[in-house]
Amino acid sequence: MADGKIPVELVLWAGGGKVRGITIFSGMSNKLAFLFPGQGSQAVGMGRELAERFPVARDTFAEADEAAGFALSKLIFEGPEEELKLTENTQPAILTVSVAALRVLALHGIEPALAGGHSLGEWSAHVAAGTYSFADAVRFVKARGKAMQLAFPAGQGGMAAILSLTPEQVAEACTEAATETGLTVSAANFNSPGQTVISGDLAAVEKAAAIAKAKGARRAVMLPVSAPFHCALMQPAQEEVARVLGSLTLADPKIPVASNVTGGMVHTAAEVLDVLTRQVTGTVRWVDCVKTLIAEGAQTYIEVAPGKVLCGLLKQIDPEQKSMNVEDIASLEKTLTELNGAKSIG
Repeated sequence: MADGKIPVELVLWAGGGKVRGITIFSGMSNKLAFLFPGQGSQAVGMGRELAERFPVARDTFAEADEAAGFALSKLIFEGPEEELKLTENTQPAILTVSVAALRVLALHGIEPALAGGHSLGEWSAHVAAGTYSFADAVRFVKARGKAMQLAFPAGQGGMAAILSLTPEQVAEACTEAATETGLTVSAANFNSPGQTVISGDLAAVEKAAAIAKAKGARRAVMLPVSAPFHCALMQPAQEEVARVLGSLTLADPKIPVASNVTGGMVHTAAEVLDVLTRQVTGTVRWVDCVKTLIAEGAQTYIEVAPGKVLCGLLKQIDPEQKSMNVEDIASLEKTLTELNGAKSIG
């Protein structure tokens, strides 16, 4: 367009109610997609500004405290960092900050047409979709995190990020390392065309990282994680997740949500039960998730707290896509300004 405006499907306040507007330029609908981050995006103090400014965010943290059974908000706002980094605390903490930001955006009339989340973030995405309640999600991801932490002995598993190799080359490195060591190692996250994370027994991960370097990887970085997530070693955790998931009340998502394990969209409660169970040991197919969102018409994305890791990955996957993030007052104001400059409602 000559005026540079970007058509966005938004929910806007009008006359005391919500009006969903769709503007179509060049014969294409541009839907707004929310992206929710996973473990690793946490930081002490995240979400504090939103809680201080908006009662709806403050109430979200209070609701999380009650659901978690302890002062989760105090841990989020004040630390200590080492306690926040424990998987069973990190997962409900990130979920809570994401939902607080989600509710602040809704307060301003901004809601998604599509959603996706990276690993833990897929749970946040289903809160946005209304698949289950926020309180149930807090309780569940706390149990999920604990199960994942206990699934494999501490210090015996590992993960590494392999940069600038194709997924096929990384898979070859994992196969060679597994054969040589007799241990488990496999791709855990297909994050972007040039970034694949591997996971498994520590010795096998280290061997695969070395093989990847020999194959031409620009870097092979061991990650500071507490367990080898998204690989076969998480099977005990997957069984626990299946048990607890079976006790939750799930509804059909109100908006389509991208699935990590398939890369496609889920639309029913039965599909959600299946993919969230398999996600514990399955590979996170984030590149496929993003491509599916694009195919569904998304061209504008908001990463919904904390951080902007997924905005960075989106640029690597498709630089043409427009992204922004909301995690504090400054980023909220910037995002609202960008969206307000782009909206057009008839």
